[in-house]
Amino acid sequence: MTRILLFVFFILIGCSKENETQNRPVSSGSEAFVSIDETSSPGEQENTYASIDFSNWKLTLPVDENNNGSPDEYLPASLVNGAYRSNNQIKPFMYDQLEDSSMVFYTYPQSSTTNSSYSRTELRELIDPSNSRINWTLTQGGEMRGRLKLEAVSKDADSSMEYHKTIVMQIHGIISISDMETYGFSSNNGPPLIKIYWKDGFIWSHKKSLVNEATIGDALLEVSSSIWTDEKDNLGYVGFEPFDFRITASNAKIEVQLNENEPLIYQDISLEKWPFENYYKAGNYLGTTAEGAFSYVKFYSLEITH
Repeated sequence: MTRILLFVFFILIGCSKENETQNRPVSSGSEAFVSIDETSSPGEQENTYASIDFSNWKLTLPVDENNNGSPDEYLPASLVNGAYRSNNQIKPFMYDQLEDSSMVFYTYPQSSTTNSSYSRTELRELIDPSNSRINWTLTQGGEMRGRLKLEAVSKDADSSMEYHKTIVMQIHGIISISDMETYGFSSNNGPPLIKIYWKDGFIWSHKKSLVNEATIGDALLEVSSSIWTDEKDNLGYVGFEPFDFRITASNAKIEVQLNENEPLIYQDISLEKWPFENYYKAGNYLGTTAEGAFSYVKFYSLEITH
């Protein structure tokens, strides 16, 4: 009898230890499991946050909670050092996904900027964190690299597309301070030089080109579609899987590259005449005003160099 009791006791002890180290489920859209090392200290565990330094990014949200007639914006000071994680206005729209070390950008049609009908949860580059009027020229150049994916998006019932489209990266133009003063412009808005779209799983590049390459002078500073039009290129299929993307700008030259594919190079008279200064943008700029529309974009990394 004593031997039987001892045998049962050792079985129970063994089961208890096994339960302490069993695999834990991970919420990643599949039945995946990872082994958790119970002996690891917090400092030894892998960083679970996306690789994004917010020191030179301003955030625009699709809502107007402060009722000033424009989408809410947050300067880098409200984002750096994890400050966004404790901001109840930001958290519904930009938040960490610890399971896959990503940052989620969620948006839906509501509040939009003056020069657009569409809403966004999007980052805007600020070379000077306190001054959006300081930007860069193509001669100065720069590069933006990111790893990202389209996580989820609403169906499009009003066009030939299956899903609504969204812009995930941009180079946006802006009229310089000197041209504002020279021509007496009341607005410094410029057109987007490069827009990177997700459309039904394909990545498209839209690049601004002159309608008439003979255009010169202050007419170049007009935003009108009669002056600047979109040149559209399909760069390949990514579906709902992660992909790498870079946009490299230099004097009269733009390179865009999806994953390890052959880069698409723009080098033409329109870039030679491009009169605007520029800034990078990245995030989730949903291209619809349809009721009930939404999109979720994940960024795993995002970096700019000049």
